[in-house]
Amino acid sequence: MGVIGVQLVVTMVMASVIQKIIPHYSFARWLLCSGSLQWYQHPTEDELRSLAGKQKGQKKKDRKHNGHIENKPLTVPKDIDLQLETKYIAEVDTLALHYFPEFQWLVDFTVAATVVYLITELYYSVAQPSGEMNISVVWCLLVIAFVLKTLFSLTAHYFKLEEGGERSLCITFAFFFFVKAMAILIVTENYLEFGLETGFANFSGSALQFLEHQGLDSQGPISKLTFKLILALLCSLIGAFLTFPGLRLAQMHLDALNLTTAKFTQTLLHINFLSPLIMVLLWVKPITKDYLMNPTLEKENVPLMTEDTYDTLRLWAIILMCVLRLALMRHHMQAYLNLAQKGVDQMKREAGRISTVDLQKMVARVFYYLCVIALQYVAPLVMLLHTTLLLKTLGGHSWWVYPEEDLPCLYEVHSDYVTGAAPMAAAPTPASLVETGARASVAQLSVALGGLRTVFSPLLFRGLFSFFTWWIAACLFSTSLFGLFYHQYLMAA
Repeated sequence: MGVIGVQLVVTMVMASVIQKIIPHYSFARWLLCSGSLQWYQHPTEDELRSLAGKQKGQKKKDRKHNGHIENKPLTVPKDIDLQLETKYIAEVDTLALHYFPEFQWLVDFTVAATVVYLITELYYSVAQPSGEMNISVVWCLLVIAFVLKTLFSLTAHYFKLEEGGERSLCITFAFFFFVKAMAILIVTENYLEFGLETGFANFSGSALQFLEHQGLDSQGPISKLTFKLILALLCSLIGAFLTFPGLRLAQMHLDALNLTTAKFTQTLLHINFLSPLIMVLLWVKPITKDYLMNPTLEKENVPLMTEDTYDTLRLWAIILMCVLRLALMRHHMQAYLNLAQKGVDQMKREAGRISTVDLQKMVARVFYYLCVIALQYVAPLVMLLHTTLLLKTLGGHSWWVYPEEDLPCLYEVHSDYVTGAAPMAAAPTPASLVETGARASVAQLSVALGGLRTVFSPLLFRGLFSFFTWWIAACLFSTSLFGLFYHQYLMAA
């Protein structure tokens, strides 16, 4: 497999861009600091003193406790006439944000990986190389690895809290998604057409032949029960990671709807919220595929499109929904930042007093955790997008709505790889023993790699990444729907 060429040049150029240019021109910084997001500044103690009618030089009351003199904290009435000042987010303000380096790295690396993927796809469509490794797959896998690492860090942060409510919620949803995954994996391909059964059967048969060619006696690499159990555990982990992003998305969706009055924007917000459900239905065969491919017109089934065309349209639908979610990110972020003013308005309707420190923390906490919320919004989007890109590349799909019949195969398998036969070589001479040994090693390695390419076929990758793309969308919709019910009804009650 030749990787020294256009793909290697693109990778080296993009690595230089990440190192030299992105620190100065960051897309992540532009998302937050382009002048469209406003945050609320917490009031100073002097402002709260003047609003409470207390003189600045007045001394705090001291009280004696166990022989020690303690300062009584300054308190103000909760119904104080407080108006928060707003300020546009600047680059210097991002220095105080929690998880800002993680947010910047994830977003900027995702942009770089997406650019590499687009250039590689253009290269494959124009040059149509054969026998080369598609290096954009490595970039997409790295993006997914960074997303999982980020989501793990955010989930671990909730486990460290003293209250423990978030920890119990994550564990509960993890068990719920484990049971849900086991139930989904039982459903036949007549209802959910992932291609897992076909992919696993192809994987088991090819692996068994590969092991036999290597002289190994085996009944197969893994059983179907173990395979589905591993998938269920991975699904449970992904569901636990996506619990709080889904709950947070529901709250931001409700606040964003209240923030805007334009009907068109509200319609886009509703479509954005329901987009995971649309993605889920794209794999439900009786609901979407059967009706779109063979619609019933005047009691006759008229074939409207081929199966390859439907797979391509499904990929484009997911890409467009991801673009819509990214376009509406600022509406959701502003809706979150408005929670500071919303908390102050809620406080004014309560009786009693509150310390100035607690009031300042209540306002400042919203802005300081902006990047945590941004990561919870962006990370599932990035994971869904690049899982779809891997589904297209490794699954052997096409971006064209009506693909050609002679599309280049990304996994070209030669006959000598399958049979394990190596080309015949001339009798070695004493002067060429080293060269002959090197050629024999290369030939043996080529045979092994060719056999592995038959084991990990596009059918296997198509089933796996179809299932994981569907599962990410299902988890997002399940958690956001629960969050909508919680914030709309339980919190109101």
